[in-house]
Amino acid sequence: MGDHDSLLRNGAPKKRNGTWKLMVTTFLSVMLGFFLGIIFTRFGFTDVGNGFWVAEDVHKYDPMSSVPSRHPRGTEGLPLGIIIPESDLYQRRLWGRPDEDLPENPARYLVTFTVGVSQMDIVNSAVQKFPKDWTFVLFHYDGNTDAWNELEWAKTAIHISVKKQTKWWYAKRFLHPDIVAAYDYIFIWDEDLGVEHFDAEKYIELVRKYGLEISQPALDPERGTTWQMTKRRGDVEVHKNAEERPGWCNEGPNMPPCAGFVEIMAPVFSRKAWRCVWHMIQNDLVHGWGLDMSMRRCVEPAHEKIGVVDAQWIIHQVVPSLGNEGEATDGRQPWEGVRERCRYEWRLFTDRIAAAEREEQNRHT
Repeated sequence: MGDHDSLLRNGAPKKRNGTWKLMVTTFLSVMLGFFLGIIFTRFGFTDVGNGFWVAEDVHKYDPMSSVPSRHPRGTEGLPLGIIIPESDLYQRRLWGRPDEDLPENPARYLVTFTVGVSQMDIVNSAVQKFPKDWTFVLFHYDGNTDAWNELEWAKTAIHISVKKQTKWWYAKRFLHPDIVAAYDYIFIWDEDLGVEHFDAEKYIELVRKYGLEISQPALDPERGTTWQMTKRRGDVEVHKNAEERPGWCNEGPNMPPCAGFVEIMAPVFSRKAWRCVWHMIQNDLVHGWGLDMSMRRCVEPAHEKIGVVDAQWIIHQVVPSLGNEGEATDGRQPWEGVRERCRYEWRLFTDRIAAAEREEQNRHT
Protein backbone atom coordinates (compact mmCIF):
# COMPACT_ATOMS: atom_id res chain seq x y z
CA MET A 1 0.00 0.00 0.00
CA GLY A 2 2.81 2.35 0.81
CA ASP A 3 4.47 1.60 -2.52
CA HIS A 4 1.23 2.37 -4.31
CA ASP A 5 0.83 5.70 -2.50
CA SER A 6 4.44 6.55 -3.39
CA LEU A 7 3.79 5.81 -7.06
CA LEU A 8 0.74 8.10 -7.10
CA ARG A 9 2.64 10.84 -5.35
CA ASN A 10 5.56 10.58 -7.78
CA GLY A 11 3.33 10.44 -10.89
CA ALA A 12 1.06 13.41 -10.17
CA PRO A 13 3.73 16.10 -10.51
CA LYS A 14 4.81 14.67 -13.85
CA LYS A 15 1.24 14.88 -15.17
CA ARG A 16 0.81 18.44 -13.91
CA ASN A 17 4.17 19.43 -15.44
CA GLY A 18 3.15 18.02 -18.81
CA THR A 19 -0.16 19.89 -18.76
CA TRP A 20 1.59 23.12 -17.81
CA LYS A 21 4.12 22.73 -20.62
CA LEU A 22 1.30 22.15 -23.13
CA MET A 23 -0.53 25.27 -21.97
CA VAL A 24 2.62 27.39 -22.17
CA THR A 25 3.48 26.05 -25.63
CA THR A 26 -0.03 26.72 -26.90
CA PHE A 27 -0.04 30.25 -25.47
CA LEU A 28 3.35 31.08 -27.00
CA SER A 29 2.27 29.66 -30.38
CA VAL A 30 -0.88 31.80 -30.40
CA MET A 31 1.05 34.93 -29.41
CA LEU A 32 3.73 34.25 -32.02
CA GLY A 33 1.08 33.86 -34.70
CA PHE A 34 -0.63 37.03 -33.54
CA PHE A 35 2.54 39.11 -33.70
CA LEU A 36 3.60 37.61 -37.03
CA GLY A 37 0.18 38.53 -38.41
CA ILE A 38 0.63 42.11 -37.26
CA ILE A 39 4.12 42.30 -38.77
CA PHE A 40 3.04 40.81 -42.12
CA THR A 41 0.06 43.17 -42.34
CA ARG A 42 1.98 46.22 -41.16
CA PHE A 43 4.88 45.76 -43.58
CA GLY A 44 2.91 44.31 -46.47
CA PHE A 45 4.41 40.84 -46.77
CA THR A 46 2.84 38.58 -49.37
CA ASP A 47 2.95 34.79 -49.69
CA VAL A 48 4.46 34.02 -53.11
CA GLY A 49 4.37 30.25 -52.68
CA ASN A 50 6.82 27.54 -51.68
CA GLY A 51 6.99 28.99 -48.19
CA PHE A 52 8.47 32.31 -49.31
CA TRP A 53 7.15 35.71 -48.20
CA VAL A 54 8.16 39.04 -49.76
CA ALA A 55 7.49 42.68 -48.85
CA GLU A 56 5.45 44.62 -51.36
CA ASP A 57 6.72 47.89 -52.84
CA VAL A 58 3.32 49.57 -52.82
CA HIS A 59 0.97 50.20 -49.95
CA LYS A 60 -2.29 48.34 -49.51
CA TYR A 61 -5.72 49.92 -49.32
CA ASP A 62 -8.74 48.78 -47.40
CA PRO A 63 -11.35 48.59 -50.21
CA MET A 64 -14.01 49.84 -47.81
CA SER A 65 -12.00 52.84 -46.66
CA SER A 66 -9.93 55.65 -48.11
CA VAL A 67 -7.39 55.17 -45.31
CA PRO A 68 -4.57 52.70 -46.08
CA SER A 69 -4.04 49.65 -43.86
CA ARG A 70 -0.39 50.60 -43.51
CA HIS A 71 1.76 53.63 -44.14
CA PRO A 72 2.33 54.68 -47.75
CA ARG A 73 6.02 55.14 -48.40
CA GLY A 74 7.35 58.33 -46.83
CA THR A 75 4.46 58.86 -44.39
CA GLU A 76 5.76 56.81 -41.49
CA GLY A 77 5.74 59.88 -39.24
CA LEU A 78 1.98 60.35 -39.63
CA PRO A 79 -0.76 58.56 -37.70
CA LEU A 80 -2.61 56.23 -40.08
CA GLY A 81 -5.95 57.83 -39.32
CA ILE A 82 -4.96 61.16 -40.91
CA ILE A 83 -3.71 59.68 -44.18
CA ILE A 84 -6.02 60.10 -47.20
CA PRO A 85 -4.21 58.41 -50.10
CA GLU A 86 -6.82 59.21 -52.77
CA SER A 87 -8.46 62.40 -54.00
CA ASP A 88 -10.90 63.48 -56.71
CA LEU A 89 -11.72 66.34 -59.06
CA TYR A 90 -14.87 67.45 -57.26
CA GLN A 91 -14.91 71.20 -56.73
CA ARG A 92 -15.39 72.51 -53.19
CA ARG A 93 -16.89 75.75 -51.88
CA LEU A 94 -14.93 78.40 -50.02
CA TRP A 95 -17.59 78.72 -47.30
CA GLY A 96 -19.96 76.57 -45.26
CA ARG A 97 -19.33 73.06 -43.98
CA PRO A 98 -17.16 70.60 -45.96
CA ASP A 99 -19.76 67.83 -45.66
CA GLU A 100 -22.23 70.04 -47.51
CA ASP A 101 -19.98 70.83 -50.49
CA LEU A 102 -21.00 67.98 -52.77
CA PRO A 103 -24.38 66.98 -54.20
CA GLU A 104 -26.08 63.88 -52.83
CA ASN A 105 -24.88 61.85 -55.81
CA PRO A 106 -21.46 63.11 -56.96
CA ALA A 107 -20.38 62.40 -60.54
CA ARG A 108 -19.18 58.87 -61.21
CA TYR A 109 -17.81 59.55 -64.68
CA LEU A 110 -14.98 61.76 -65.90
CA VAL A 111 -14.70 63.18 -69.43
CA THR A 112 -11.57 64.90 -70.71
CA PHE A 113 -10.90 66.66 -74.01
CA THR A 114 -7.58 68.09 -75.16
CA VAL A 115 -8.62 71.24 -76.99
CA GLY A 116 -7.77 74.36 -78.91
CA VAL A 117 -10.21 77.23 -79.23
CA SER A 118 -10.53 76.68 -82.99
CA GLN A 119 -12.39 73.43 -82.28
CA MET A 120 -14.70 74.90 -79.64
CA ASP A 121 -17.87 74.27 -81.66
CA ILE A 122 -17.01 70.58 -82.18
CA VAL A 123 -16.20 70.08 -78.51
CA ASN A 124 -19.34 71.92 -77.45
CA SER A 125 -21.45 69.60 -79.60
CA ALA A 126 -19.71 66.59 -78.09
CA VAL A 127 -20.32 67.73 -74.52
CA GLN A 128 -24.06 68.01 -75.22
CA LYS A 129 -24.11 64.22 -75.55
CA PHE A 130 -22.99 63.79 -71.93
CA PRO A 131 -25.08 64.35 -68.78
CA LYS A 132 -24.45 67.78 -67.28
CA ASP A 133 -23.63 66.36 -63.85
CA TRP A 134 -20.57 64.44 -65.08
CA THR A 135 -17.11 65.89 -64.43
CA PHE A 136 -15.48 67.63 -67.41
CA VAL A 137 -11.82 68.53 -67.78
CA LEU A 138 -10.43 70.56 -70.67
CA PHE A 139 -6.71 70.42 -71.40
CA HIS A 140 -5.84 73.55 -73.40
CA TYR A 141 -2.85 73.09 -75.72
CA ASP A 142 -3.19 76.62 -77.16
CA GLY A 143 -3.31 78.45 -73.82
CA ASN A 144 -6.65 80.12 -74.61
CA THR A 145 -9.08 79.41 -71.77
CA ASP A 146 -11.05 82.68 -71.59
CA ALA A 147 -12.90 82.12 -74.86
CA TRP A 148 -14.61 79.07 -73.39
CA ASN A 149 -16.43 81.16 -70.80
CA GLU A 150 -19.20 81.86 -73.29
CA LEU A 151 -20.28 78.22 -72.90
CA GLU A 152 -22.36 77.66 -69.78
CA TRP A 153 -21.07 74.15 -69.05
CA ALA A 154 -17.46 75.30 -69.43
CA LYS A 155 -17.87 77.71 -66.51
CA THR A 156 -17.97 74.75 -64.12
CA ALA A 157 -15.49 72.56 -66.02
CA ILE A 158 -11.89 72.17 -64.88
CA HIS A 159 -9.45 73.96 -67.19
CA ILE A 160 -5.76 73.06 -67.33
CA SER A 161 -3.61 75.05 -69.71
CA VAL A 162 -0.08 74.24 -70.87
CA LYS A 163 0.83 75.22 -74.40
CA LYS A 164 1.78 72.72 -77.12
CA GLN A 165 1.20 69.54 -75.10
CA THR A 166 -0.69 66.37 -75.98
CA LYS A 167 -3.47 64.58 -74.12
CA TRP A 168 -1.10 61.82 -72.96
CA TRP A 169 1.28 64.42 -71.53
CA TYR A 170 -1.68 65.85 -69.62
CA ALA A 171 -3.00 62.44 -68.62
CA LYS A 172 0.29 61.34 -67.10
CA ARG A 173 0.55 64.50 -65.02
CA PHE A 174 -3.04 65.30 -64.05
CA LEU A 175 -4.97 62.01 -64.14
CA HIS A 176 -3.05 59.95 -61.61
CA PRO A 177 -5.14 56.90 -60.59
CA ASP A 178 -5.28 58.09 -56.98
CA ILE A 179 -6.72 61.43 -58.16
CA VAL A 180 -9.43 59.97 -60.40
CA ALA A 181 -10.26 57.03 -58.11
CA ALA A 182 -13.78 58.40 -57.51
CA TYR A 183 -14.82 57.77 -61.11
CA ASP A 184 -16.11 54.46 -62.47
CA TYR A 185 -15.14 55.30 -66.06
CA ILE A 186 -12.75 57.82 -67.60
CA PHE A 187 -13.14 59.18 -71.15
CA ILE A 188 -9.89 60.49 -72.66
CA TRP A 189 -10.96 61.95 -75.99
CA ASP A 190 -9.63 63.99 -78.87
CA GLU A 191 -11.32 67.24 -79.87
CA ASP A 192 -12.36 66.36 -83.43
CA LEU A 193 -15.06 63.73 -82.88
CA GLY A 194 -18.53 63.93 -84.42
CA VAL A 195 -21.11 62.60 -81.98
CA GLU A 196 -24.44 62.79 -83.80
CA HIS A 197 -24.97 59.05 -83.21
CA PHE A 198 -23.63 58.89 -79.67
CA ASP A 199 -25.35 58.92 -76.28
CA ALA A 200 -23.06 58.69 -73.24
CA GLU A 201 -25.54 57.10 -70.83
CA LYS A 202 -26.50 54.40 -73.32
CA TYR A 203 -22.82 53.86 -74.00
CA ILE A 204 -22.12 53.19 -70.31
CA GLU A 205 -25.06 50.77 -70.20
CA LEU A 206 -23.51 48.72 -73.00
CA VAL A 207 -20.03 48.84 -71.50
CA ARG A 208 -21.41 47.41 -68.27
CA LYS A 209 -23.60 44.88 -70.08
CA TYR A 210 -20.66 43.41 -71.99
CA GLY A 211 -18.10 43.73 -69.19
CA LEU A 212 -15.72 46.04 -71.06
CA GLU A 213 -12.80 47.42 -69.05
CA ILE A 214 -11.33 49.30 -72.04
CA SER A 215 -13.55 50.40 -74.90
CA GLN A 216 -14.34 53.01 -77.54
CA PRO A 217 -17.31 53.98 -79.69
CA ALA A 218 -17.16 52.47 -83.17
CA LEU A 219 -15.97 54.71 -86.01
CA ASP A 220 -17.89 55.47 -89.18
CA PRO A 221 -16.26 53.14 -91.75
CA GLU A 222 -16.89 55.63 -94.55
CA ARG A 223 -14.92 58.45 -92.93
CA GLY A 224 -11.15 58.50 -92.59
CA THR A 225 -8.68 55.64 -92.30
CA THR A 226 -9.02 53.25 -89.41
CA TRP A 227 -8.35 49.71 -88.28
CA GLN A 228 -10.84 46.98 -89.10
CA MET A 229 -11.34 46.42 -85.38
CA THR A 230 -12.69 49.93 -84.77
CA LYS A 231 -14.99 50.15 -87.79
CA ARG A 232 -18.70 50.18 -87.02
CA ARG A 233 -20.79 47.10 -87.68
CA GLY A 234 -24.50 47.61 -88.16
CA ASP A 235 -25.69 44.21 -86.94
CA VAL A 236 -24.31 44.07 -83.36
CA GLU A 237 -24.24 46.21 -80.22
CA VAL A 238 -20.60 45.47 -79.44
CA HIS A 239 -17.79 43.54 -81.11
CA LYS A 240 -14.50 42.33 -79.67
CA ASN A 241 -12.56 40.95 -82.65
CA ALA A 242 -11.96 41.53 -86.35
CA GLU A 243 -10.05 40.22 -89.36
CA GLU A 244 -7.24 42.60 -90.21
CA ARG A 245 -5.05 42.87 -93.29
CA PRO A 246 -2.52 40.04 -93.81
CA GLY A 247 0.55 40.31 -91.62
CA TRP A 248 -0.98 42.38 -88.83
CA CYS A 249 -2.20 39.59 -86.56
CA ASN A 250 0.55 37.02 -86.87
CA GLU A 251 0.61 36.59 -83.07
CA GLY A 252 -2.90 35.15 -83.14
CA PRO A 253 -6.57 36.09 -83.57
CA ASN A 254 -6.87 37.18 -79.93
CA MET A 255 -4.02 39.68 -80.17
CA PRO A 256 -3.99 43.34 -81.34
CA PRO A 257 -5.08 44.71 -83.69
CA CYS A 258 -7.50 41.81 -84.29
CA ALA A 259 -8.69 41.67 -80.64
CA GLY A 260 -7.84 43.25 -77.30
CA PHE A 261 -7.51 46.55 -79.13
CA VAL A 262 -8.97 50.06 -79.34
CA GLU A 263 -7.43 53.20 -80.78
CA ILE A 264 -6.08 56.10 -78.73
CA MET A 265 -8.36 58.82 -80.15
CA ALA A 266 -11.45 58.07 -78.00
CA PRO A 267 -10.68 55.40 -75.38
CA VAL A 268 -12.81 54.81 -72.28
CA PHE A 269 -11.23 53.14 -69.25
CA SER A 270 -12.66 51.56 -66.14
CA ARG A 271 -11.09 52.74 -62.89
CA LYS A 272 -9.19 49.46 -62.56
CA ALA A 273 -7.89 49.44 -66.14
CA TRP A 274 -6.80 53.08 -65.96
CA ARG A 275 -4.66 52.41 -62.90
CA CYS A 276 -2.63 49.99 -65.02
CA VAL A 277 -2.60 52.03 -68.25
CA TRP A 278 -1.47 55.16 -66.41
CA HIS A 279 1.61 53.33 -65.17
CA MET A 280 2.37 52.17 -68.72
CA ILE A 281 2.33 55.70 -70.16
CA GLN A 282 5.92 56.81 -70.61
CA ASN A 283 6.89 60.12 -69.07
CA ASP A 284 8.85 61.32 -72.11
CA LEU A 285 6.67 59.93 -74.92
CA VAL A 286 3.79 62.31 -75.49
CA HIS A 287 1.86 61.14 -78.55
CA GLY A 288 0.78 57.75 -77.23
CA TRP A 289 1.55 55.78 -80.39
CA GLY A 290 2.03 52.14 -79.42
CA LEU A 291 -0.14 52.29 -76.32
CA ASP A 292 -3.10 50.84 -78.21
CA MET A 293 -1.12 47.69 -79.02
CA SER A 294 -0.15 47.16 -75.38
CA MET A 295 -3.22 48.15 -73.36
CA ARG A 296 -4.28 44.49 -73.52
CA ARG A 297 -1.71 43.87 -70.79
CA CYS A 298 -3.92 45.73 -68.33
CA VAL A 299 -6.98 43.44 -68.46
CA GLU A 300 -7.44 39.69 -68.45
CA PRO A 301 -8.65 38.17 -70.68
CA ALA A 302 -8.10 41.11 -72.99
CA HIS A 303 -10.00 39.66 -75.97
CA GLU A 304 -13.15 39.59 -73.83
CA LYS A 305 -12.76 42.78 -71.78
CA ILE A 306 -11.65 45.16 -74.54
CA GLY A 307 -14.21 45.99 -77.20
CA VAL A 308 -15.83 48.45 -79.59
CA VAL A 309 -19.38 49.72 -79.03
CA ASP A 310 -21.16 49.68 -82.40
CA ALA A 311 -24.56 50.86 -81.17
CA GLN A 312 -23.01 54.18 -80.06
CA TRP A 313 -20.70 55.39 -82.78
CA ILE A 314 -18.73 58.50 -83.69
CA ILE A 315 -17.11 60.14 -86.69
CA HIS A 316 -13.41 61.00 -86.69
CA GLN A 317 -13.30 64.34 -88.44
CA VAL A 318 -9.50 64.29 -88.79
CA VAL A 319 -8.84 67.92 -87.93
CA PRO A 320 -5.03 68.28 -87.55
CA SER A 321 -5.18 71.22 -85.16
CA LEU A 322 -2.70 69.93 -82.58
CA GLY A 323 -0.45 68.80 -85.40
CA ASN A 324 -0.20 72.42 -86.54
CA GLU A 325 1.33 73.29 -83.16
CA GLY A 326 4.60 71.74 -84.29
CA GLU A 327 7.65 73.70 -85.40
CA ALA A 328 8.34 74.01 -89.14
CA THR A 329 11.89 72.85 -90.00
CA ASP A 330 13.77 72.31 -93.26
CA GLY A 331 10.94 73.85 -95.23
CA ARG A 332 8.45 71.20 -94.09
CA GLN A 333 4.96 71.79 -92.78
CA PRO A 334 4.60 71.85 -88.97
CA TRP A 335 2.49 68.65 -88.94
CA GLU A 336 5.22 66.75 -90.80
CA GLY A 337 7.60 67.08 -87.86
CA VAL A 338 4.84 66.03 -85.46
CA ARG A 339 4.03 62.94 -87.52
CA GLU A 340 7.72 62.04 -87.68
CA ARG A 341 7.96 62.11 -83.88
CA CYS A 342 4.79 60.00 -83.60
CA ARG A 343 6.40 57.25 -85.65
CA TYR A 344 9.65 57.51 -83.71
CA GLU A 345 7.81 57.22 -80.40
CA TRP A 346 5.96 54.14 -81.64
CA ARG A 347 9.26 52.40 -82.44
CA LEU A 348 10.81 53.50 -79.17
CA PHE A 349 7.84 52.36 -77.07
CA THR A 350 7.78 48.99 -78.84
CA ASP A 351 11.49 48.53 -78.14
CA ARG A 352 11.00 49.43 -74.47
CA ILE A 353 8.18 46.93 -74.06
CA ALA A 354 10.28 44.18 -75.65
CA ALA A 355 13.31 45.01 -73.49
CA ALA A 356 11.20 45.10 -70.33
CA GLU A 357 9.70 41.69 -71.17
CA ARG A 358 13.16 40.18 -71.65
CA GLU A 359 14.32 41.62 -68.36
CA GLU A 360 11.23 40.23 -66.61
CA GLN A 361 11.80 36.77 -68.08
CA ASN A 362 15.46 36.81 -67.03
CA ARG A 363 14.45 37.78 -63.49
CA HIS A 364 12.27 34.67 -63.21
CA THR A 365 14.77 32.22 -64.68
